[in-house]
Amino acid sequence: MDIKPKKSLGQNFLIDREVLERIVSTCNVTNKEILEIGPGTGNLTTYILKKKPKKLYVVEKDDELAILLKEKFENDLEIINNDILTIDEAKISNQKLTVFGNLPYNISTEILSKWISNINNNFWFESLVLMFQKEVADRIIALPNSSKYGRLSILTNWKLNVKKIIDIEPQSFSPRPKINSSLLLFTPKENSFELKSAKNLEMITRVFFSQRRKMLKKPFNKIFINSKEVAKKFNIDLNLRPQNLEPEIFFKLTKEYEDLRG
Repeated sequence: MDIKPKKSLGQNFLIDREVLERIVSTCNVTNKEILEIGPGTGNLTTYILKKKPKKLYVVEKDDELAILLKEKFENDLEIINNDILTIDEAKISNQKLTVFGNLPYNISTEILSKWISNINNNFWFESLVLMFQKEVADRIIALPNSSKYGRLSILTNWKLNVKKIIDIEPQSFSPRPKINSSLLLFTPKENSFELKSAKNLEMITRVFFSQRRKMLKKPFNKIFINSKEVAKKFNIDLNLRPQNLEPEIFFKLTKEYEDLRG
C-alpha cells in the first residue's frame, strides 16, 4: 500500500533510524502501557514494539494509515482510528501511559493545551515524549525575561516538568519539513499550584500577553477593579512587562481572580 503524506493532516513521517532509536530510549518502554499519537506508517511503532511493551495503543486519524497499520502489525497493537483532539485519553487504560508523539505541527499546541487543561489531581500519563516544531518547543521551555516566554511556557509550567532531549533536522523526515523540530520530555509535577480552572489561567495569560510589550498596568486594570491593591499584595511593579514575571506570579494572580469572583 503506497501512502502519500497528507498536507492537510500535517503529516511528515520520521525516517531517521538514529533519531527513532533515541526517541524510544528516552524513557522505559519494556512492560509498560504505551500510547503513540500519529504513528503514520509505523516507523516509530516498530522501534517501540522491539522494546516489548506490555500493551501498545496507537491513535491514527487517517483511515488509510489505520488500515496500513492493521495490515503491518496485526494484533501487536490496538488501533484507535480517531482524532486525538476528541478522545478522552484517561479512558484508554486504567494504567498510567507513557506517550510518544510526532504531533501534527498545525495542532501540536492545541493538543498540549488540551492535555494540561484536562489534568485533574491524577495524571493519566507517566511521561510524554513529544515532538514539536523547534520554534514552538522553544516557547514551551522558555524562561522569564526572554522574548519567547509567554502563555505556553506558563501553562506547561503549571502542571509539568519539561526537558529538551534533542533537536531534529528536516532530513530526518519524509517529506522534509521546512523547519527544524525538537523532542521534549514532560513529566508530572508532584505539587502543582491549586486553581479552580485551567480556563482562568489561560484567560489571565491571554490578557497579559496580548500586548506583551506594554507595561503591566493596562492588563491589571482590565482584570482587577482593585488593581493597585492586588499589585501591592504580590509586590509587583506595574512598570514591568508580562515577560518579567515568574510563572508562579501568574498562578497567584489567577487564584486571586478566582477568589474575588467567589
